[in-house]
Amino acid sequence: MKKQYRLYPQLSLFLIVLLTPILAVQGQSKDSSGGTASLTLAAAVSELQAQFYYDPLSRTGEFQSPSHHILFFMDDTTKPSYALVDGILLFSVPSPFFKGSTAYFPESFVSTLKTALANLQDNGKGKLRIAAIIIDPGHGGKDNGAVATHLIGGKSITLKEKDVTLQVSLKLRDRLKTKYPEKKILMTRDSDTYPTLEDRVAIANSVPLRDNEAIVFLSIHANASFNKSARGYEVWYLSPEYRRTLIDKNKTKESTEVLPILNAMLEEEFTTESILMARSIMNRFDQTIGKLSPPRGIKAEEWFVVRNARMPSVLVELGFVTNPEDAKLFLDPEYLRKLSEALYKGTIDFIGTFEQSGGFTTVR
Repeated sequence: MKKQYRLYPQLSLFLIVLLTPILAVQGQSKDSSGGTASLTLAAAVSELQAQFYYDPLSRTGEFQSPSHHILFFMDDTTKPSYALVDGILLFSVPSPFFKGSTAYFPESFVSTLKTALANLQDNGKGKLRIAAIIIDPGHGGKDNGAVATHLIGGKSITLKEKDVTLQVSLKLRDRLKTKYPEKKILMTRDSDTYPTLEDRVAIANSVPLRDNEAIVFLSIHANASFNKSARGYEVWYLSPEYRRTLIDKNKTKESTEVLPILNAMLEEEFTTESILMARSIMNRFDQTIGKLSPPRGIKAEEWFVVRNARMPSVLVELGFVTNPEDAKLFLDPEYLRKLSEALYKGTIDFIGTFEQSGGFTTVR
């Protein structure tokens, strides 16, 4: 079979890593070492009708099909492993392992996962969807955000970040509501009010979701710099080095041993999805305003609103209020419409891929 690899986001988008080759033995051969019958990679792939990816640094494996994804740890036969199915079901399973360069999967591991996937299909839970979109216009009320005064057309004009972000966010909300009448389109503020950073995150994390539903979070900002020549747009996602507590231990029955494992798996997934959402938005910005304002790329950072949101999250910087050229653009209603349109198209691109793939997408 053709070898498949997945580059996990914690290795960085810009780091080239040589992954250990996974050699699949063709056919339905088994390994019975240790007294437990196990399938080869080729047999497991055939049984689960999925592709296999492996990250040797974290010893994390993944089976991915058009409708499902399964994350699990490998090569630790000293204790039970865990498999996370579609981000919603966690199973205790015997650990897959390597013998030489060949991967083996215990029969009970494969049968447990096959049963789980069949049950998901029967219960109609196999298809994840985005149920809500949170739009967070940066700053507001007593917090002006970045502020700059420019001489434009012979007039002194003061530009406030809170005004720019709100105007763009309101336009984005209206477009998304028209596109997705069945989804919740929520804003952390829709007027000149001041929700704290904690309030904004609490709004996002308090949205009720079913097992097969997900949510995305977009925080909209404008930049500032002492260097007035600095300009352009950029998109940020949470640095992979930062680890969040994604599962509330007071709201789950899982043991204290399982919670860190489940958190690690979900963190992998949320970071992956955040990167993909950032890419979708950046691509649309390039297409829509790339000739008017320079791109500054996709970056990783530990912003409060992003690092504390338990969901795929990005922070978008629309431009620099301190730059005279960007400031002129921010005063143009048509340019603000273009910004909201780029955000809109980037968001629906990501949602379309997410829902079409059954709730999971990969970074290649």
